[in-house]
Amino acid sequence: MFPILLFLFIVVPIVEIALFVQVGGFLGMWPTIGLVLLTAIVGASLVRSQGIATLMSVQNRLQQGELPAQQIVEGVMLAVSGVLLLTPGFMTDALGMMVLLPAPRAMLAKQLMSRVKVQGMASGSGFSAGFGGGQGFDGQSPFGQHDTDPFKKSSRDQDQNGDVFDGEFERKDKQKDDDDTPRLR
Repeated sequence: MFPILLFLFIVVPIVEIALFVQVGGFLGMWPTIGLVLLTAIVGASLVRSQGIATLMSVQNRLQQGELPAQQIVEGVMLAVSGVLLLTPGFMTDALGMMVLLPAPRAMLAKQLMSRVKVQGMASGSGFSAGFGGGQGFDGQSPFGQHDTDPFKKSSRDQDQNGDVFDGEFERKDKQKDDDDTPRLR
């Protein structure tokens, strides 16, 4: 972790400063500042349009009943790209533009997804979806009951909590006349 932080907070700013000096010496101060602002504005608008396209792709995959894992990873990469493009500097802008392009982003997303190992939870090793199938860490169901029926109360729950009644009620004032107009006293 330390080498990554060292790279981010020491090496990247040094490279960015060197690039600013080089570009500023070639173009001048105001064109260099204008170029940095221009890349930030263009990058932000491109991130917005690509983000909307990725969101639409996620919605289409969800409607088809598929898991949009790659699109979600690409959405996170677009957010990182936006941060890189808004950060002043030419190296961060170049990296942000690379991630912003669809083909390199898809390739990088596939690489990232291949490195991530997703493990399913085995029965009895934690919370599982549904009501009666899983067991918690203490061998009970996820809702603290020993029985697998989620609607059946244990004797322990009935003794401590008493009976629970579900119903509706309507309040009737005793001070109302027959025509439901309140009386003043």
